Amino acid sequence: MLVLGIESSCDETACAVVEDGRKVLSNVVATQIAEHRLYGGVVPEIASRRHSENVLGVAKAALADAGCEIGDIGAVAVTFAPGLIGALLVGVSFAKGLAISCGKPLVPVHHIAGHIASLYLSGPLEPPFLCLVASGGHSLIVEVLNYTEFRVVGRTHDDAAGECFDKAARVLGYPYPGGKFIDEAAKNGDPTAFSLPRPKIPGCPFDFSFSGLKTAVVNLAHNAEQRGESLNKADVAASFQRAVSSVLVEKLMLAAKELGYQKIAVAGGVSANSGVRAAVAEACKMSGRQLFLPDLKFCGDNGAMIASQGYYDFIVGRCAGADLNGRATMSLEELNI
Repeated sequence: MLVLGIESSCDETACAVVEDGRKVLSNVVATQIAEHRLYGGVVPEIASRRHSENVLGVAKAALADAGCEIGDIGAVAVTFAPGLIGALLVGVSFAKGLAISCGKPLVPVHHIAGHIASLYLSGPLEPPFLCLVASGGHSLIVEVLNYTEFRVVGRTHDDAAGECFDKAARVLGYPYPGGKFIDEAAKNGDPTAFSLPRPKIPGCPFDFSFSGLKTAVVNLAHNAEQRGESLNKADVAASFQRAVSSVLVEKLMLAAKELGYQKIAVAGGVSANSGVRAAVAEACKMSGRQLFLPDLKFCGDNGAMIASQGYYDFIVGRCAGADLNGRATMSLEELNI
């Protein structure tokens, strides 16, 4: 079965064709990074307008790259939650029109479930497993009970890990999106140069808090500026990346131990970070657990992950009608209801 996946939750207009939830036949992404970089972050109105301009061309390119026509598609899957509401509505409206006009089933996909499905495109992983989903807007530890049922056991109380990377990068003078610049700078820095906080949430052993860590980096930069001192940005980047990685991995491995999981996975944009990958790989090696990571090309937002999850959602009958709407916020566990 071929599924056309459409993703427009933030600033990437993406479409892909995936066969049987696993085999990627095409994966086309129109990025808006260069435009949003001028403003230091995503401007929702601009993102929505660019999605409107790009979505038809991206969908046509995905079908062409896959060597198929819309008649060959078994279902149209689209991200409907969570995300920037204007951006979501572009993808949802396009998907509804396409599905209705072509007589195809319409499958609504949760964005986080899509990130988890990126792992199915990258290897032989099958549920159940424990997954850390870390991105610009989300930081969750999720029990993946099966392909369509999830239980969130850990979450951030404030900033997401990816958001924290971008904000720390901004104060250090790196352009948007800052995560990859922090990663590159960290390779030339001393991760022990600065002592940065590792917040803990009383009574919530698997939860995260990154606002204090972000503030610590902001204070480092501002204090150095006020004193007229030159801050070694590589050392700050390395120390910061080490702190974020240690918090994410500590919580993930604690949850794995307490809940009895041997299969561990990481997904989302932050799963591309070399420091996070190295830290979780070392922790899994030390504890004898299996680690699954998405291919780098599937870490960020993409249509292939939506098509993959759409296939599994379609199998269990999760289809929508013309009344499908976008939702800016929606917990992953609401899918189980």
